[in-house]
Amino acid sequence: MQSFEQSMLTLITDTSTQLSPDVRVAIDKATAQEDSGTRAALALARITENIQMAEEKVSPICQDTGMPTFILHVPIGANQLEMEKAIKNAIATATKQGKLRSNSVDSLTGANTGDNLGPGTPVIHFHQWEKDYIDVRLILKGGGCENKNIQYSLPTELEGLGRAGRDLDGIRKCILHSIYQAQGQGCSAGFIGVGIGGDRTTGYELAKQQLFRHVDDVNPIEDLAKLEEYILEKGNTLGIGTMGFGGNTTLLGCKIGVMNRLPASFFVSVAYNCWAFRRQGVAINPTTGEIQNWLYKEERPKVEGKPKTQEESKSSNRQVVLTTPITEEQIRDLKVGDVVVINGLIHTGRDALHKYLMDHDSPVDLEGSVIYHCGPVMLKDEEGKWHVKAAGPTTSIREEPYQSDIIKKFGMKVVIGKGGMGAKTLQGLQEHGAVYLNAIGGAAQYYAECIKDVEGVDFLNFGVPEAMWHLNVENFAAIVTMDSHGNSLHADVDKTSLEKLAQYKEPVFK
Repeated sequence: MQSFEQSMLTLITDTSTQLSPDVRVAIDKATAQEDSGTRAALALARITENIQMAEEKVSPICQDTGMPTFILHVPIGANQLEMEKAIKNAIATATKQGKLRSNSVDSLTGANTGDNLGPGTPVIHFHQWEKDYIDVRLILKGGGCENKNIQYSLPTELEGLGRAGRDLDGIRKCILHSIYQAQGQGCSAGFIGVGIGGDRTTGYELAKQQLFRHVDDVNPIEDLAKLEEYILEKGNTLGIGTMGFGGNTTLLGCKIGVMNRLPASFFVSVAYNCWAFRRQGVAINPTTGEIQNWLYKEERPKVEGKPKTQEESKSSNRQVVLTTPITEEQIRDLKVGDVVVINGLIHTGRDALHKYLMDHDSPVDLEGSVIYHCGPVMLKDEEGKWHVKAAGPTTSIREEPYQSDIIKKFGMKVVIGKGGMGAKTLQGLQEHGAVYLNAIGGAAQYYAECIKDVEGVDFLNFGVPEAMWHLNVENFAAIVTMDSHGNSLHADVDKTSLEKLAQYKEPVFK
């Protein structure tokens, strides 16, 4: 079991810090197909840079290391209790080493366990088989993309597509709608796994299982193979693009599975996964507990077309450098599309902090400040100094009920996150002279490199991800997607993508 535990730690570390070759190829293809100088091209260049940095540093690709979900196939007679214990020990060690963020939170109290262990975490599924080795597969699916999972009960009415019936064409409409509704909030361009049938629980499980398939495999069911090809093609015509910035690539992969259902129920379940598609697998020797071989590490084929370099992908939009604290005059000068480079002190804040600030004072002066929707991976050294291991943005829409009120109350001028925010926040930006900057979701190493010092922390009792970290940054770049003049790139992309979605309303599959 000691060797098995070490093998699990190796699997966890590799899954968190490296993308498998089939995923890398899909991202390379998207990069090669994007138009130079666009926001999407800039985002893909940063994503490619971040992937390389994470691999070289052996640090998390994305700061949200997600819900660790293991699927094991084991020979008859294998001691599953001991294996589960070894997996949990490996999870705790990986968290301590900063390969995983502490993500296990008590649903009633909000308390973070600190080691990623607790009721329901990690998720471990055992299956027996008659083969003579142990097959272990792991997926780290972050909260941003998990929140964009969706389940449809047919028949139903879908925005832009009309009625979806209990047939292959109704399934087609549901899958297209699932891509539309995700927009940039799930860190597009993304992958989707689809489960047709089952009950509400097994449908979602089937959908997530599809994410363990290779990106370039072919569905053995002819109708589903055709549907997968159709969805991949049409999904990329919606114009949502990388990070929801618009562009040529919205979807990187689509895999569909089917199971039987009850006559009264017809569910289509979609598991959305971000570009940081972290899943890996190993074959384990049941006698020694050591890794025999990796399951997703085949040679990476070359991509036709030249992936755009960082230089080629520079945005053609205006670049503005701001140093905190920031004035309203500086904010009113910004427009959607501007690239803003932040220097100085910024503060992280997520769900717990926003809820707290609604009814309490801030421990620091936030006038003219920057709030960063981020739950970093942090490690403390022997001298007690904190170091940032990963620090990409979290999905901002969760803070929509609070953001406008907090901007008004504390006078902050810049909100940084991913995926955009809604009408209430947009109105608040306009009334109080503030802007929303969209950082590149998942680019946790790229942004960690911009953080030069941790000045302090408040509310550590909320847990590391939810604490208020005070960070000194240099050359922290993000794009204005909601300005102080009532303009929102996110609203524009949502509108145009809905119009494009409507062209697929007529039946395709009989």
